[in-house]
Amino acid sequence: MVRIIRAGRSSVCGLVLASLLMSSQVGALEPEHEIRRFMLATEEAVAAENWSEAGEYLNRIQQLEGEKPADYFYYRGRVMMESGHFNESRAALEHYVGQAGAEGEHYTDALKLITRVEKVRKQEGARASQSSSEPVAIIKPADGESVEKLKQLYLADSDAQALVIHANTLLEGAGWREDQRIVRLDQPADISYKLDRRNDLISIQESRREDNGRVVRTAESLGVFGVNPQVEWNCESAIASCWIYDPRDGSRLMKLGHDREQARDIARTLGRLIKTMQSTGQSGN
Repeated sequence: MVRIIRAGRSSVCGLVLASLLMSSQVGALEPEHEIRRFMLATEEAVAAENWSEAGEYLNRIQQLEGEKPADYFYYRGRVMMESGHFNESRAALEHYVGQAGAEGEHYTDALKLITRVEKVRKQEGARASQSSSEPVAIIKPADGESVEKLKQLYLADSDAQALVIHANTLLEGAGWREDQRIVRLDQPADISYKLDRRNDLISIQESRREDNGRVVRTAESLGVFGVNPQVEWNCESAIASCWIYDPRDGSRLMKLGHDREQARDIARTLGRLIKTMQSTGQSGN
């Protein structure tokens, strides 16, 4: 009888161990599989016109390492358009067209959506000039009162978190490429950036792709206190590049592709993040 009990205990222990091993594997999918899983969920949410849910899945994809499929930018463009963030919508749709090309499944629809966004922005701009000299929040989503909209859009817990996600979303489509004639899915940007926040510091990670395909990543910390939140930027046609300047000393901080609108929005968002972190005094608020 004792042997039977011991055998039973061994079986139970085995089952418990197996359960622990299985539970430890939950959420252990490689980034490429997680990206695909969230893309499928995004497609279903968009088909059901559940834009907030689609935005949540897209945000989760953004946080994952690895190359994003072209369709990611198409769906982000659609979600941003439905949310009224037209600058970001157009940038994402243009990124999709550049990556997928005429053979892309959503190529024609993306072109139509870009035209639609362009029309809406012109209408908003005309109304703004007639009614008020104040900029319309929907056109400049990183400014002033629109931070609340960003928090809702990204399901963020704080203003700072929403601005970090928004900045990284803009940076995704603003990478610098030596050959800017053709943007292909299998050829990511030669220089790209990603922001993070830690206490009163903004971490700026730079990824440089070398000729052999090796990616070299470096990080720089930017303390927000004592820094002018008015971040300067400029574009140089001669070298087809835009620059975000370091608010501490005016030196070049980020090298971006030659898109003045993207560079302006990124500089404004970074400045807004600095100002927000200065006012809260800590990154968690």
